[in-house]
Amino acid sequence: MRFAAIADVHGNHLALEAVLADIRAQGIDEIVNLGDCLSGPLEAGKAADTLMALDAVTVRGNHDRYLIESSADAMPSWEQHAYSQLAPRHLDWLRSLPFSAVYRDLAYLCHATPEDDQTYWLESVSPEGHVFVKPLEEIEALAEGIRFPLILCGHSHVPRVGRLSDGRLIVNPGSVGCPAYSDDLPYEHKVEAGHPLASYCIIETSAEGWLPQFRTVAYDHMAMSRLAKENARPDWAGALATGWVR
Repeated sequence: MRFAAIADVHGNHLALEAVLADIRAQGIDEIVNLGDCLSGPLEAGKAADTLMALDAVTVRGNHDRYLIESSADAMPSWEQHAYSQLAPRHLDWLRSLPFSAVYRDLAYLCHATPEDDQTYWLESVSPEGHVFVKPLEEIEALAEGIRFPLILCGHSHVPRVGRLSDGRLIVNPGSVGCPAYSDDLPYEHKVEAGHPLASYCIIETSAEGWLPQFRTVAYDHMAMSRLAKENARPDWAGALATGWVR
């Protein structure tokens, strides 16, 4: 069995199209989407149309939730930009997305953790802003009660795989559309891929069990960087151009 996992598109339609083309080139026709689909100062409407047409098993991310729970006036500017591009059908689709899902009775899907949509599952953040791999016992505590051999999450934008003591695998495919960002939850910190490429993961069965293959895909990231700058988000422009927070 072989399928692709994508996450954190954040309205980056060009990155999404490049990733989908790469997935097709690998002969894969099943995709799961781990949320944070549209938010960002980019092309939310186009990304929504493409993702809706995929009919992939999709879960709702925290930024998807913000778009349907907050009033436009209360949103930050880049959420407002995404919201302004969304038609009622796009918002209805976001409302229909579940917090978590199961793929083929084999994999548990959520955006962040089974408990909430704003906490990193595989990473911790120190009060000084250092991002590091979470201790195994904390990762396993979050997976308690999940019976599936494969667990998929996004949210941190960091491609990572963790094997639990009982052999279960947790995979984060990285971010399709946002290679770097800063955040203040739980403390001020940065997450940086160090490159502007789109990231996703192919997951297949092997003699040793599930085997994740992380992939990066080139696309016209400078076009998206220019668009972010035009939309008054120089922070996004720098991240999209370089993969670093500037």
